[in-house]
Amino acid sequence: MIATIQHNNINFQVDLSKPIDISMPLKAAKNNPNAWYLDAPIIEPVVMGDFVGSVSKGASTNFNNIQFNPHAHGTHTECVGHITKEFYSINEQLKTFFFTAEVISIQPEKINDDLVITKKQLQEAIKAHPEAIVIRTLPNLEDKLNKQYSNSNPPYIEEKGAVYLRELGIKHLLIDLPSVDKEKDGGELLSHNAFWNTKGELRLDATITEFIYVPTEVEDGMYLLNLQIAPFHNDASPSKPVLFKIINV
Repeated sequence: MIATIQHNNINFQVDLSKPIDISMPLKAAKNNPNAWYLDAPIIEPVVMGDFVGSVSKGASTNFNNIQFNPHAHGTHTECVGHITKEFYSINEQLKTFFFTAEVISIQPEKINDDLVITKKQLQEAIKAHPEAIVIRTLPNLEDKLNKQYSNSNPPYIEEKGAVYLRELGIKHLLIDLPSVDKEKDGGELLSHNAFWNTKGELRLDATITEFIYVPTEVEDGMYLLNLQIAPFHNDASPSKPVLFKIINV
Protein backbone atom coordinates (compact mmCIF):
# COMPACT_ATOMS: atom_id res chain seq x y z
CA MET A 1 0.00 0.00 0.00
CA ILE A 2 1.70 3.17 -1.22
CA ALA A 3 0.84 6.28 0.79
CA THR A 4 1.74 9.86 -0.04
CA ILE A 5 2.77 11.74 3.11
CA GLN A 6 3.02 15.47 3.61
CA HIS A 7 5.34 16.18 6.50
CA ASN A 8 6.94 19.53 7.30
CA ASN A 9 5.80 20.82 3.90
CA ILE A 10 7.57 17.96 2.10
CA ASN A 11 5.72 15.32 0.09
CA PHE A 12 7.08 11.80 -0.10
CA GLN A 13 5.82 8.26 -0.51
CA VAL A 14 6.14 5.19 1.69
CA ASP A 15 4.95 1.62 1.30
CA LEU A 16 2.87 0.96 4.42
CA SER A 17 2.72 -2.76 3.58
CA LYS A 18 6.46 -3.10 4.25
CA PRO A 19 7.10 -2.07 7.87
CA ILE A 20 10.58 -2.61 9.31
CA ASP A 21 10.32 -3.40 13.01
CA ILE A 22 13.55 -2.40 14.76
CA SER A 23 12.44 -3.35 18.26
CA MET A 24 13.56 -6.46 20.13
CA PRO A 25 10.95 -8.80 21.62
CA LEU A 26 10.88 -9.15 25.40
CA LYS A 27 10.75 -12.73 26.57
CA ALA A 28 11.03 -14.52 29.88
CA ALA A 29 14.29 -16.28 29.12
CA LYS A 30 17.94 -16.02 30.03
CA ASN A 31 18.77 -15.22 26.41
CA ASN A 32 16.61 -12.09 26.52
CA PRO A 33 18.96 -9.13 25.96
CA ASN A 34 19.93 -7.74 29.33
CA ALA A 35 21.87 -4.95 31.02
CA TRP A 36 22.36 -3.18 34.33
CA TYR A 37 22.97 -6.31 36.41
CA LEU A 38 19.37 -7.52 36.57
CA ASP A 39 18.01 -11.02 36.14
CA ALA A 40 15.88 -11.98 33.14
CA PRO A 41 12.27 -10.79 32.85
CA ILE A 42 9.57 -12.93 34.42
CA ILE A 43 6.28 -13.76 32.69
CA GLU A 44 4.19 -16.20 34.70
CA PRO A 45 0.55 -17.04 35.38
CA VAL A 46 -1.28 -15.40 38.26
CA VAL A 47 -1.74 -17.84 41.13
CA MET A 48 -4.58 -17.22 43.61
CA GLY A 49 -5.38 -20.19 45.79
CA ASP A 50 -6.38 -23.02 43.48
CA PHE A 51 -6.56 -20.70 40.46
CA VAL A 52 -3.64 -20.72 38.02
CA GLY A 53 -4.02 -18.26 35.14
CA SER A 54 -3.09 -20.67 32.37
CA VAL A 55 -5.37 -22.44 29.91
CA SER A 56 -3.02 -25.41 29.96
CA LYS A 57 -3.56 -25.60 33.74
CA GLY A 58 -7.34 -25.53 33.45
CA ALA A 59 -8.14 -21.80 33.41
CA SER A 60 -10.42 -20.26 30.78
CA THR A 61 -7.81 -17.64 29.87
CA ASN A 62 -4.08 -17.06 30.00
CA PHE A 63 -3.62 -14.42 32.73
CA ASN A 64 0.03 -13.54 33.25
CA ASN A 65 1.96 -11.16 35.45
CA ILE A 66 5.01 -9.58 33.82
CA GLN A 67 8.04 -8.34 35.74
CA PHE A 68 10.69 -6.44 33.81
CA ASN A 69 12.70 -3.23 33.74
CA PRO A 70 12.29 -1.12 30.58
CA HIS A 71 15.87 0.15 30.73
CA ALA A 72 17.45 -3.28 31.21
CA HIS A 73 15.36 -5.74 29.25
CA GLY A 74 14.89 -4.54 25.70
CA THR A 75 13.79 -1.77 23.38
CA HIS A 76 12.62 1.26 25.32
CA THR A 77 12.06 4.96 24.82
CA GLU A 78 12.90 7.43 27.55
CA CYS A 79 12.40 11.14 28.18
CA VAL A 80 14.44 13.63 30.19
CA GLY A 81 12.70 12.37 33.33
CA HIS A 82 15.21 9.51 33.26
CA ILE A 83 17.86 11.83 34.71
CA THR A 84 15.99 14.68 36.46
CA LYS A 85 14.83 15.14 40.04
CA GLU A 86 11.53 16.44 38.72
CA PHE A 87 9.23 13.73 37.39
CA TYR A 88 8.53 13.66 33.67
CA SER A 89 6.52 10.89 32.03
CA ILE A 90 7.36 9.63 28.56
CA ASN A 91 3.62 9.20 27.99
CA GLU A 92 3.10 12.93 28.53
CA GLN A 93 6.22 14.22 26.76
CA LEU A 94 6.02 12.20 23.54
CA LYS A 95 2.96 13.69 21.86
CA THR A 96 3.49 12.86 18.17
CA PHE A 97 4.64 9.57 16.74
CA PHE A 98 5.76 9.95 13.13
CA PHE A 99 9.12 11.47 12.20
CA THR A 100 11.58 11.60 9.35
CA ALA A 101 14.55 9.43 10.29
CA GLU A 102 17.96 8.66 8.88
CA VAL A 103 19.55 5.26 9.47
CA ILE A 104 23.33 5.44 9.74
CA SER A 105 25.92 2.72 10.38
CA ILE A 106 29.02 3.45 12.46
CA GLN A 107 31.86 1.27 13.69
CA PRO A 108 32.80 2.75 17.08
CA GLU A 109 36.38 4.00 17.38
CA LYS A 110 38.82 2.44 19.85
CA ILE A 111 39.84 5.10 22.38
CA ASN A 112 41.96 3.75 25.23
CA ASP A 113 39.92 0.82 26.60
CA ASP A 114 36.60 2.01 25.19
CA LEU A 115 34.72 1.83 21.90
CA VAL A 116 33.29 5.27 21.21
CA ILE A 117 30.96 6.85 18.64
CA THR A 118 32.63 10.20 18.04
CA LYS A 119 31.39 13.56 16.87
CA LYS A 120 33.52 13.25 13.74
CA GLN A 121 31.94 9.91 12.86
CA LEU A 122 28.46 11.36 13.27
CA GLN A 123 29.37 14.36 11.13
CA GLU A 124 30.57 12.07 8.35
CA ALA A 125 27.63 9.65 8.56
CA ILE A 126 24.66 12.03 8.70
CA LYS A 127 23.73 13.18 5.21
CA ALA A 128 20.29 14.75 5.71
CA HIS A 129 18.36 16.86 8.21
CA PRO A 130 16.02 14.33 9.83
CA GLU A 131 14.02 14.66 13.03
CA ALA A 132 15.33 11.30 14.24
CA ILE A 133 18.62 9.50 13.86
CA VAL A 134 18.88 5.69 14.00
CA ILE A 135 22.38 4.46 14.81
CA ARG A 136 23.38 0.92 13.87
CA THR A 137 26.75 -0.04 15.32
CA LEU A 138 29.15 -2.26 13.41
CA PRO A 139 29.77 -5.12 13.33
CA ASN A 140 26.02 -5.75 13.28
CA LEU A 141 26.02 -9.24 14.78
CA GLU A 142 22.78 -11.05 15.54
CA ASP A 143 23.99 -11.69 19.10
CA LYS A 144 22.66 -8.19 19.84
CA LEU A 145 19.30 -9.95 20.09
CA ASN A 146 20.38 -11.90 23.17
CA LYS A 147 23.55 -10.23 24.39
CA GLN A 148 24.21 -9.94 28.14
CA TYR A 149 25.72 -6.46 28.48
CA SER A 150 26.36 -6.21 32.22
CA ASN A 151 30.04 -5.60 33.01
CA SER A 152 30.96 -5.67 29.30
CA ASN A 153 31.73 -1.94 28.81
CA PRO A 154 29.64 -1.56 25.61
CA PRO A 155 30.31 1.21 23.07
CA TYR A 156 28.77 4.61 23.74
CA ILE A 157 28.45 8.12 22.27
CA GLU A 158 30.99 10.71 23.34
CA GLU A 159 29.60 13.89 24.90
CA LYS A 160 30.66 16.04 21.93
CA GLY A 161 28.72 13.72 19.66
CA ALA A 162 25.56 14.13 21.74
CA VAL A 163 26.01 17.90 21.70
CA TYR A 164 26.36 17.75 17.91
CA LEU A 165 23.11 15.80 17.56
CA ARG A 166 21.33 18.32 19.79
CA GLU A 167 22.71 21.25 17.80
CA LEU A 168 21.58 19.57 14.56
CA GLY A 169 18.06 19.63 15.95
CA ILE A 170 17.74 15.84 16.25
CA LYS A 171 14.72 15.27 18.48
CA HIS A 172 14.77 11.49 18.64
CA LEU A 173 17.93 9.43 19.06
CA LEU A 174 17.71 5.67 18.54
CA ILE A 175 20.64 3.31 19.08
CA ASP A 176 21.26 -0.44 19.26
CA LEU A 177 23.09 -0.29 22.60
CA PRO A 178 21.82 -0.41 26.19
CA SER A 179 22.85 3.22 26.71
CA VAL A 180 24.22 6.26 24.93
CA ASP A 181 26.64 6.58 27.86
CA LYS A 182 29.53 4.57 29.21
CA GLU A 183 28.40 1.69 31.42
CA LYS A 184 30.42 2.79 34.44
CA ASP A 185 30.95 6.55 34.38
CA GLY A 186 30.45 7.49 38.02
CA GLY A 187 26.89 8.63 37.32
CA GLU A 188 27.91 11.49 35.02
CA LEU A 189 25.68 10.42 32.09
CA LEU A 190 27.40 12.99 29.90
CA SER A 191 25.63 12.17 26.64
CA HIS A 192 22.17 11.91 28.21
CA ASN A 193 22.69 15.31 29.81
CA ALA A 194 24.11 16.85 26.65
CA PHE A 195 21.33 15.56 24.39
CA TRP A 196 18.57 16.74 26.73
CA ASN A 197 20.42 20.00 27.47
CA THR A 198 20.10 19.77 31.25
CA LYS A 199 22.39 22.78 31.70
CA GLY A 200 20.09 24.94 29.59
CA GLU A 201 16.49 24.79 28.43
CA LEU A 202 15.36 21.20 28.88
CA ARG A 203 14.39 19.44 25.68
CA LEU A 204 11.17 17.97 27.04
CA ASP A 205 10.03 16.78 23.61
CA ALA A 206 13.27 14.92 22.85
CA THR A 207 13.60 11.18 23.39
CA ILE A 208 16.28 8.51 23.49
CA THR A 209 15.45 4.98 22.39
CA GLU A 210 17.95 2.27 23.31
CA PHE A 211 18.26 -1.47 22.69
CA ILE A 212 16.98 -1.42 19.10
CA TYR A 213 18.12 -3.85 16.42
CA VAL A 214 18.41 -2.79 12.77
CA PRO A 215 18.70 -5.85 10.51
CA THR A 216 21.75 -5.87 8.25
CA GLU A 217 19.63 -5.87 5.08
CA VAL A 218 18.13 -2.49 6.02
CA GLU A 219 20.04 0.12 4.04
CA ASP A 220 21.35 3.37 5.41
CA GLY A 221 19.21 6.28 4.31
CA MET A 222 15.93 8.08 4.89
CA TYR A 223 12.81 6.51 6.41
CA LEU A 224 9.54 7.44 8.03
CA LEU A 225 9.70 6.43 11.70
CA ASN A 226 6.64 5.43 13.71
CA LEU A 227 7.76 5.54 17.34
CA GLN A 228 5.24 3.49 19.30
CA ILE A 229 5.24 3.36 23.11
CA ALA A 230 3.08 1.76 25.77
CA PRO A 231 1.26 4.41 27.86
CA PHE A 232 3.37 4.00 30.99
CA HIS A 233 3.31 6.87 33.50
CA ASN A 234 7.06 6.57 33.90
CA ASP A 235 10.29 8.11 32.64
CA ALA A 236 10.56 5.27 30.11
CA SER A 237 8.36 2.77 28.34
CA PRO A 238 8.93 -0.37 26.33
CA SER A 239 8.62 0.71 22.72
CA LYS A 240 8.24 -0.52 19.17
CA PRO A 241 9.94 1.75 16.62
CA VAL A 242 8.93 0.89 13.06
CA LEU A 243 10.56 2.23 9.89
CA PHE A 244 9.05 2.72 6.44
CA LYS A 245 11.44 3.27 3.55
CA ILE A 246 10.91 6.61 1.84
CA ILE A 247 10.43 5.90 -1.85
CA ASN A 248 10.99 9.44 -3.07
CA VAL A 249 11.63 12.85 -1.56
